[in-house]
Amino acid sequence: MSADFTEKKLASRNVYRGRLLAVNEDEVRLPDGKPARREYVLHPGAAVILPIFEDGSVLLERQFRYPLGMHCIELPAGKLEPNEPPLQTAKRELQEETGYLAREWTALGLIYPCVGYSNERIEFFLARGLQLKSASPDEGEFLETLVLPLAEALEWVRCGRINEAKTMLGLLWAEKIVKGEWAV
Repeated sequence: MSADFTEKKLASRNVYRGRLLAVNEDEVRLPDGKPARREYVLHPGAAVILPIFEDGSVLLERQFRYPLGMHCIELPAGKLEPNEPPLQTAKRELQEETGYLAREWTALGLIYPCVGYSNERIEFFLARGLQLKSASPDEGEFLETLVLPLAEALEWVRCGRINEAKTMLGLLWAEKIVKGEWAV
C-alpha cells in the first residue's frame, strides 16, 4: 500500500447550497495526469448515540424519513452545529429526541458512511446511566422511542426490520461491548 493515488484539485465550484447540505463540483488531475470531474456532498457531520440501559436493553427511535418515504428505526443521532464538539451534539440530541440524560459517556469511534460521494463523518458515543427527564424535539421533528432488549434489536437487524446503516453498525458494536469482546 505504498502507491500514491492522490488526485490534485485544480478548481472547485459550489453548485448547490441548502440549509443542511452543499454540493461541489471539482476539476482534478488524476495520478496518471489526466483530468476528471468530481461531484460530492458537503455535510456538517453528525453524532450517533448508543444508549444502553443497565439490563443491556437499547434505546431506539422510530421516525419517518422523507427521502425513503418510510418510517425507520434508528439510534438517536443528529447533525453537528457550527463549532459544536461532537460529544456536545450527542448529549443535546439524546435529551432533545428521547428525553434521556446519560451519566456516563464514552467516545467509540468515527465512520465515513458515504466515501464515494460525501465528506460526511459520524462519531459514535456510548451512553450509560440513563435517566428519563423530558424530551424537547426540534420543531417539525416527530418520533417515538422504543426500548428493546439488545438480542431483539439484533434480530430486527437480521430480519431487515432495522435496515438503517449507522443503527445496524451501532447495534453490532453494542453486542461486542455487552459481551465484553470489545473494551471501551
